[in-house]
Amino acid sequence: MREYSILVVEDDRIVARDIAQQLTKEGYQVIGMVSTGEEALDVCEQTVPDLVLMDLRLAGKLDGIEVATRLRNGKIPVVFLTAYADRETVRRATLAEPFGYLIKPFEDAQLRSVVQMALYKHAAEERLRESESCLAATLSSIGDAVIATDREGRVVFMNPAAEAMTGWQSLGARGKSVAEVFGEFRSEMGAVQRLVDDAVESATVGDQGTETSLTQRVFGRAELVRKDGREYTLDYRASPILSDKRTSSGAVLVFRDITSNLAVESALRSAQEELERVSRVMTMGELTASIAHEITQPLTGVINYASAGLNFLRRDPPDLAEVRDILVSIVKDGRRAADVVDSLRALARKSRPNVSTFDLNDMVRDVIGLTKRDVERSGTRLVIALTPQPCPVAADLIQMRQVLLNLVRNAVEAMTETEREVRLLRVTSSRTAGGRIQVTVEDNGPGLTGEPARIFEPFYTTKEGGMGMGLSICRSIVDAHDGHLTGTTSPSGGAAFSFELPMARGSDGTA
Repeated sequence: MREYSILVVEDDRIVARDIAQQLTKEGYQVIGMVSTGEEALDVCEQTVPDLVLMDLRLAGKLDGIEVATRLRNGKIPVVFLTAYADRETVRRATLAEPFGYLIKPFEDAQLRSVVQMALYKHAAEERLRESESCLAATLSSIGDAVIATDREGRVVFMNPAAEAMTGWQSLGARGKSVAEVFGEFRSEMGAVQRLVDDAVESATVGDQGTETSLTQRVFGRAELVRKDGREYTLDYRASPILSDKRTSSGAVLVFRDITSNLAVESALRSAQEELERVSRVMTMGELTASIAHEITQPLTGVINYASAGLNFLRRDPPDLAEVRDILVSIVKDGRRAADVVDSLRALARKSRPNVSTFDLNDMVRDVIGLTKRDVERSGTRLVIALTPQPCPVAADLIQMRQVLLNLVRNAVEAMTETEREVRLLRVTSSRTAGGRIQVTVEDNGPGLTGEPARIFEPFYTTKEGGMGMGLSICRSIVDAHDGHLTGTTSPSGGAAFSFELPMARGSDGTA
């Protein structure tokens, strides 16, 4: 057990000696017996005692109350000894905040209990003071602004972050309304005072005294106008401060300045929008080569049909029936070219796919018709194996054509890099057990070179001079149609790319 040190301040030496003997008997260390207030202050300055037992009336210029007040400022507890208990003496003594009274004459048991209680109370106050210091240091070190108020919204505490945010010093703000310190919130909440009121009112107790909502928090976002006119965007939280009686004694407000965060988010959104725009431009550039295959044929057809129509009109008499058929063909090819252009415009505007229901096998045949001449010119043998079952899908016809065109082009280009005697391109379709339709483009070229796991990443390419957007674009298009695009090594060692699309809703697969 710790040995506490006690100073006895008593101008009656007999009484002082008696008290000292009793304290020693109880196990305390008496560090001195003095008779004046001046002597008491000197001893306490040199050796800080755990407790001072002091008479109210002392020899010398200082009485016990004045000495106790000074010792209290030094955090030394005092117990008063007095034979006087009149109202005025007690009133003055109370101002010194003593830790107890002993009315002379007193019993040994009274001395023992008063000393024990005084030491216990002082130790409890020290622990509380240390806890408050630790809490204050913690609140001062965090980056969020913290303000504590009483029930009326008057500031009782501000940490440095709150000082910096509001432009007020803690001492200057103490006792002022939080609304005055924080200005006004320009939000649907109205004044900041309402924030305190909401937090205080959120602490409620049930009818039978059971706790129902004692730790509710009010939170939101608002605009703050500082004293110097600067504006901030804040995230805030407010919680009630609960008293020992489980009622709200005030509120603690926590503010986080997100002004710079919002600026960064805005800049990031702008950068992302610009990146998307650039990506769409690059996408259109990658698709141009594929689109050229499709748009050249109808435009060439328009020119050829128009030339033939002029020849039929020069006949005598003009062959109007032939001209009529030619005009129908011109309109058909013109619309086909317009569809391709519209698809390119939609891509530039990032519009939704122009969905229609069509048979995927018919689309495959159209694309093969467009590319057949180029495939054969490259010395490649073309094998088509389409399922005889209907393959209805709901998709953007133009976009899906671009996907297949790109896969066919990639396969042909890959095989030009090999020295095989037979170059084989195989295009197949099938219906899966899961009610989906699959199209596969398979070649016997060099296969998936480089890093196969990255083939669908934007800007990844193994082609010299390529931009690496083709397969990435194809996957994006297929994904947008709730489909899947995969790339594997074919049995011949080449590459096999397959895309699956869900069968059109309402289709029974029989027509």
